[in-house]
Amino acid sequence: MFKFIYLLGVFCKKHQLFYGFLLLLAALPLTTDSLAAEADLPLILLRIKPSIVAVGTFMPTRNPREILLGTGFAVDDGRIVVTNAHVVAKPLDKEHLEQFAVYYRQDRKEHMLLADVAAIDEEHDLALLTLDDGRLPALEIGDSLRVREGEPYAFTGYPIGQILGLFPVTHRSIIAAISPNAIPATATRQLNVQMLKRLQAPYDVFQLDATAYPGNSGSPLYDESTGKVIGILNKVFVQGSKENALSNPSGISYAIPAEHIKALLNQIDKSTP
Repeated sequence: MFKFIYLLGVFCKKHQLFYGFLLLLAALPLTTDSLAAEADLPLILLRIKPSIVAVGTFMPTRNPREILLGTGFAVDDGRIVVTNAHVVAKPLDKEHLEQFAVYYRQDRKEHMLLADVAAIDEEHDLALLTLDDGRLPALEIGDSLRVREGEPYAFTGYPIGQILGLFPVTHRSIIAAISPNAIPATATRQLNVQMLKRLQAPYDVFQLDATAYPGNSGSPLYDESTGKVIGILNKVFVQGSKENALSNPSGISYAIPAEHIKALLNQIDKSTP
């Protein structure tokens, strides 16, 4: 590479193109890095998409029988799906045999697996579902404590899934800020019970420069090069305490660090005989 740059410089100087050479040299590192990142993501998507599911409910007597509520992804042994607690907060109509289920597309066919809620962490808006039958490829949980502001990540999920169908959508973003999940209100009229609870024990969340849509809740936020999950998308839950003073919704999104997913998984492991 250095020999190439040296020869290119000699050529440009000989032909009175020295300033053009300087501009090209300045652009080389950025171009190389961006091309590498763009080359990694398509390969990573092929590997992680089979692990990402739409989370919803199934009722045999309802029309439609399937209702999509958000996104989730398989972890651990592939029989556990992580999503947001608010995604599965809907009470089930057990009288009419309504159940939670996950949906995904494989081999151009739509599939469904029934699931049960195994654990809830309302403080961090996390839920674990166990699949009644079947197993999915599991995603690896990365080290969210090493995440730095300005780093690029991607998230994949089912925005507006009920309308757009089972076609996972990928967005790219950077970590715009790492900040507490709740901030003090500027006026007492902006306070509510949920905000007061979060102000008592705030924790850091990832603020993203990307817009998440209904259905993106529960999407994995992952490293574009390795596919390791460093967070889980959550817009409404955190935004309600950080931005409730705004009259219009912002284009900012939030993700819960994956360290809280690990903690919830450990609780499951300890409670299992």
